[in-house]
Amino acid sequence: MSESDWTKLNGTLSHNNASKEFELTEQQIFGAIKQGKLQYRQNSAHGNPYFKLLRSEVEAFALDVHGGAEALHAIALKHQLKKINTEINSCKRKLSALEKQKLELNKLLIP
Repeated sequence: MSESDWTKLNGTLSHNNASKEFELTEQQIFGAIKQGKLQYRQNSAHGNPYFKLLRSEVEAFALDVHGGAEALHAIALKHQLKKINTEINSCKRKLSALEKQKLELNKLLIP
């Protein structure tokens, strides 16, 4: 792969995100790295090491592991649904906190 694949937007992902997004185990990912199926770069964030992988290679590997495009599409939909549910729950927590602030401010305004 060319150097541009490593630098383009959404061209890479961490081995942890690859595991979550494509329903792969760390053992499968590390096995593919050892077999040369996945290129990687070692990186760290806040002192924690991780492997940076090329998204296109992870997608191709996941196709092989899960047995086709339909299975991979279903996994992608489940991942997207999980992200949406997480965002909805975050918004609910924020709304609840804002409602509490609103009640406190209304109590201060009305004697």
